[in-house]
Amino acid sequence: MLSFTRRHSLLATTACLFLASCGADDVASPGAGSIGVVINQPAPTPTPTGTATPTPLTAAQFATATTANGATSSVVTSDEQLALVNAGSNNVVNGFGANFNGVYPVSGTSLATASNPQTVLGNTSFIQNTSFVGALSGPNDNAFSGWTCNSTAATFLNSTSCAAVPSIGSGGSTATCPTGTTDAGLVQTFRACLLPKTITSSLSLPKIAGVFYRFSGETVVGNDVGGTGADSGVTLTIAPGVVLAADSSNADNDLILVNRGSKINAVGTADAPIIFTAQQNLTANGVSDVTQGFWGGIILLGRATTAICATGSGGSTGIPCQQQIEGVTGRLYGGSNDADSSGTMQYVQIRFTGIAISEGNELQGLTLGATGSGTVIDHVQSHNSADDGIEIFGGTTNLKYFVVTGADDDGFDVDNGWRGYMQFIIAAQKTSGATADSFATEIDSNGAEDLLPRTYGRYANFTFIQRAGTNTPPSAIRLRGGADFAFVNGVVVSPTTCVNIIASEGTGADRTTIRAANSALQDVGPPTFNSVYFQCQGR
Repeated sequence: MLSFTRRHSLLATTACLFLASCGADDVASPGAGSIGVVINQPAPTPTPTGTATPTPLTAAQFATATTANGATSSVVTSDEQLALVNAGSNNVVNGFGANFNGVYPVSGTSLATASNPQTVLGNTSFIQNTSFVGALSGPNDNAFSGWTCNSTAATFLNSTSCAAVPSIGSGGSTATCPTGTTDAGLVQTFRACLLPKTITSSLSLPKIAGVFYRFSGETVVGNDVGGTGADSGVTLTIAPGVVLAADSSNADNDLILVNRGSKINAVGTADAPIIFTAQQNLTANGVSDVTQGFWGGIILLGRATTAICATGSGGSTGIPCQQQIEGVTGRLYGGSNDADSSGTMQYVQIRFTGIAISEGNELQGLTLGATGSGTVIDHVQSHNSADDGIEIFGGTTNLKYFVVTGADDDGFDVDNGWRGYMQFIIAAQKTSGATADSFATEIDSNGAEDLLPRTYGRYANFTFIQRAGTNTPPSAIRLRGGADFAFVNGVVVSPTTCVNIIASEGTGADRTTIRAANSALQDVGPPTFNSVYFQCQGR
């Protein structure tokens, strides 16, 4: 083996001979010493800085101050509104970041420390305790799965598209319409069974493969019995999985109205929801994600109390306070029975509704006129209404698991002395935006600040997702008219401010909506917020 010394000497000699042959007379030698080596050290790993802390919002960025009726002395300032929220417990007013996948929180960890709604709201018979804020506990919460439909406004686990043709089934060409309906021929391959204009005796609509039920114009269940009359005995019963569609060839406003004293019993299941929709929805690509306003929605009229009275009712007239419902002529709601029942709606979708008859006279997805606490409404979705998702005029009906997706105006609109509770509710605005005056919830008394019953509501486990589109929404929550409200375990996401509290009357400590409790006026005091996560200004 050649030694290292010899290999080095041999290589050096060879190199010198090679250079000489190329014309090099002298060869430089490094001489004595060592050869310097440059070592590039790797950059040190940065020290973690932790989660960034956002700059706190100003009061004006958090809440909008509004002058009502020109009364600048009644204005609830942005600072006062923020102070009301900060007076509660466990609220987060500077939320930010990518915390939501649509309406679902991306983590199973609650965004704010939850409060016990039963303790805060004081209703153990309807409100249940939870350990999370918002309507959904995390990304795998399946409470809204299957019975809902999906759109760009909100996507739910295991649910199908709202624009998809509902599951009606095959066999329409040979199907027979049930007693009480009229065969209206085939639409595509489906048998259309027409409902009567006025349903004067109880009618059942079974699920029949290949059959849908058509309603045309103003379809009325029962005759009005007045605010104190006995039940009419007329009930419209709808089986799970049934599809009802408005007549797209009819120029009149299609709607279903249940009169005082009559009932609807529309009880679907999570796997077979009942679907009210437009006939265009029965054709592939007949509707889209922006479709709305094809029919007038569902109206339930009850005999519970309400605050705004028509001439000749209320007071000393001997007739309980009653009023005409929006969107139709001569249909009255109101009475003296707060336990009244207009029936049950469970596992129901109401698609592509909403018609503006005139300013302040609209048809919503679902309208409740003084329905009582005996009315059961849960697991209901109102999708793409051209007006409100649901509007409640007086009464005492509670809501649970109610979803409003893509409404063009407000998600939940309550006024005229509604007194009730809602839990597990969602309002998600469509990505194309809504009207310039749309709110996730609008809480009001129609300008009658101290009429009784006073509007009084309690929201628990709510998720309100406002989006900036063609029109930027002014806020997520509007509370005005002297209404009494409490909010617990909620999530509010808004591209602008989150809250807009308005007083229209009074000055100083006597301003309506935020004044101290006064039992003579049925007023329980300023609004309260506990365990509400606010993510405002699109942060």
